[in-house]
Amino acid sequence: MIRIGVDFGSTKIEAAALDQDGAILARLRAPNPGAYEPALTVVAELVAAVEREAGARARQIGVGMPGSISPATGLIRNANSVWLNGQRFGCDLEARLLRPVRLANDANCLALSEAADGAGAGAGVVFAAILGTGCGGGVVVDGKLIEGRNGVAGEWGHTPLPWPTVEEHPGPGCWCGRRGCLETWISGPALARDHGTGLAAPDIIALAREGAPEAQASLHRYIDRLGRALAVVADLIDPDVIVLGGGMSNVAELYERLPTAIAPHVFADGFDTPVRPAVHGDSSGVRGAAWLWPLGGP
Repeated sequence: MIRIGVDFGSTKIEAAALDQDGAILARLRAPNPGAYEPALTVVAELVAAVEREAGARARQIGVGMPGSISPATGLIRNANSVWLNGQRFGCDLEARLLRPVRLANDANCLALSEAADGAGAGAGVVFAAILGTGCGGGVVVDGKLIEGRNGVAGEWGHTPLPWPTVEEHPGPGCWCGRRGCLETWISGPALARDHGTGLAAPDIIALAREGAPEAQASLHRYIDRLGRALAVVADLIDPDVIVLGGGMSNVAELYERLPTAIAPHVFADGFDTPVRPAVHGDSSGVRGAAWLWPLGGP
């Protein structure tokens, strides 16, 4: 028996087949066409391809995606791939794949994967953050994904930057219609915008490591803001471990400097929560999607 997970990203779609121990048997990706019907076709083609390669067929499919499902309407909402909003994504995928589909936010899938057998394995409360093109969070407690009454638990990226300075207020405009969302401060593009020279985040990090003062200052501001943002998480749920995924999670300086950036803002007399990179890296999303179903069925 196998599990199938799909990571439905804004720029790429990936499918993977996992065995009963969580090992990846087959993994394929393709560009996201950026339009609804063609994207459904890509998902169906990738699922069929990984099942052929794995030599088995899953009874159900798990899909990680941007945004969340409205409990009131069943429609997708809050996705930064805005053409996905308002769609009956789960129903339409079930019609294409001819089997049950479970959907979850992509950051929730990261959290579920890392709590199951990654950087949060064995921890009671795991908070996982995606720091990539956007910014999001997910919470797993005792191995169970927490989605909340309104389906927005962990929607950390669209909360405001805590304790903003005068220069930071009211913050950049966000695609969601608000200003100053964490996504506009601690995503990869946010670092690039803040640096202000047209360079991408990896180039800024490289310059900072070479000793360029402007790049070092930009990285310092980034870590300070991320520290403030994670301090609020610590005050709300006091996780046993914080796991970082997404492109910015590859920046080693985060793990060296974040604990001291978080600690002064936590409402406690100490802060010793480990901050760790996702063990499964960019596979965490697709693995977490596969974990949305127990092996063999509901």
